[in-house]
Amino acid sequence: MPLRNPEKLNSLIETGDLEGLRLLAVPVSRFPNRSSVYRSVMMLSAQNVKHLSKIPSLAAECVMLNLEDGVAPAQKPYALALCAIALASNPTCGKKLIVRVNPLEEGGTEEIAYLNSFMPDGIRVPKIRSVDDVRRALSLIDEGIEVHLSIETKEAWLALSELAISPRIKGYYLGMLDLFADLGLSQSLIHPDNPTLHYLLSHFLITSRSCGVKPVSFVYQNHKNLDCLRNWLELEKMMGYDAKGCIAPAQADLIHEIFGHGESELTRCREIVALFEEHAAQGISGFVDEKYGFIDEPIYKGAMAVLNTR
Repeated sequence: MPLRNPEKLNSLIETGDLEGLRLLAVPVSRFPNRSSVYRSVMMLSAQNVKHLSKIPSLAAECVMLNLEDGVAPAQKPYALALCAIALASNPTCGKKLIVRVNPLEEGGTEEIAYLNSFMPDGIRVPKIRSVDDVRRALSLIDEGIEVHLSIETKEAWLALSELAISPRIKGYYLGMLDLFADLGLSQSLIHPDNPTLHYLLSHFLITSRSCGVKPVSFVYQNHKNLDCLRNWLELEKMMGYDAKGCIAPAQADLIHEIFGHGESELTRCREIVALFEEHAAQGISGFVDEKYGFIDEPIYKGAMAVLNTR
């Protein structure tokens, strides 16, 4: 549901009444969204009352309530209280609600302690560098809350296959700009035709999936250039990605268009599933179909994977 009394919330922020704002943040029983089937992850500044009020109507399938980048240090306590109010205002939500806290050593530890009782669907921890960082995050975050990690440091990149130390870790987010800065690489290299990017995206995707963690591709910052975003999405779709960060509704719409499955593909998958299950009931696990050629269990599983990501 929309935030209640947005005018009052804005008034409390304008007058600097942090205590009054915190009094409005009352935990409620939330019904967690455990779905891993989401394509668009929209970054939403937790300090913006207008944006938080739009959560129920956003096209994005996952909303990232952001306490880190883009929130000035003096505004972070207000953003944290508003984030809690937004969670309490949406006890059930068709969208996955994840909070990106600040680095653990820069206020994230305290933010997690406060947010645990408000039960976001997930908490995303930035600036991860080691397995020890992950262990610490797991110890801080309530067991009923998913753990998501930003991969944006060279240490995290090197340790990518080692970070998934718990089934509670559900998502990796590629922080391309921060990663390039940490590697000492120019951001001018971030182009869909650059082979370095092809390697980076491929490695991130395959390693994440091998660890059983959902890989979410980086946010394309130029929200007005939808043509370039389309180029990125078509490349990532071809590679096997099914989720990407975004900052604008038009970007979310384009992500859904590119990362969706056409009706012809869905029909093919449904028919393959039906054919395989019909033959499997007769003890036949591999056969040739006139329309689709050879069908066996891997083909069946591939068709099921497409249907399960709708």
